[in-house]
Amino acid sequence: MSTKKILVFLLVFPFLGGNWSCATKKSLEEKKVVFEDNKIIPQNIIGEARVALSFYPELKDVEIEFKYKKGIKKSFMQAQPKVTTLFNGKKARSYYVFMSNKFLIQDEEFSITEIPSEVLIGWLGHELGHIVDYRDKSAMKLVKFGTRYVTSDKFIKKAERTADTHAINRGLGKYIFATKDFILNHSTLSDSYKRRKARLYLSPAEILALVNDLEEEVPEEIEEEES
Repeated sequence: MSTKKILVFLLVFPFLGGNWSCATKKSLEEKKVVFEDNKIIPQNIIGEARVALSFYPELKDVEIEFKYKKGIKKSFMQAQPKVTTLFNGKKARSYYVFMSNKFLIQDEEFSITEIPSEVLIGWLGHELGHIVDYRDKSAMKLVKFGTRYVTSDKFIKKAERTADTHAINRGLGKYIFATKDFILNHSTLSDSYKRRKARLYLSPAEILALVNDLEEEVPEEIEEEES
């Protein structure tokens, strides 16, 4: 590996959440499905992943692996470019959507499969929104993104709201709303996690406003087509 690539790897490594190649228990990785020839998805979330992907036709030719991983910091999911493809060019990169199989709620663990389907679809749709955002960036811009993400709450807020907006603009509004509602109101997730989500992500009210704006635009487009 060249000196330049080593430097980039060291810079982006914190953004990748530590040991990006860390394997989880073998049982979690045994049953996978290859979807659309370039998506690798664990069997137990295949239905939700396919729904989320259906809202992103522009990602049809993008290689994405949905993968369980231990030790995801401050989140339950993370979308990240594969380091080995970082310099392949915007159109040739591959991506991970890392997921935590177990969620810790008041000292009790429950499985990702116990989350309501619409909530899981919203979570996955949000991460795919990140990938849409990443695809417009050069390798060096992604490195800069990674370093700023771990050093600036203001930057995190912008990045997370951008991902939410991508998802909502593609029709995932009700799922994004369900996810935020689950986190903030209908779960016993820690107060610190809820505060972080409320501070950095779109609120349920903001999500509804964006959805309503999109719905109001549709009649105008229809009228133009009919005229």
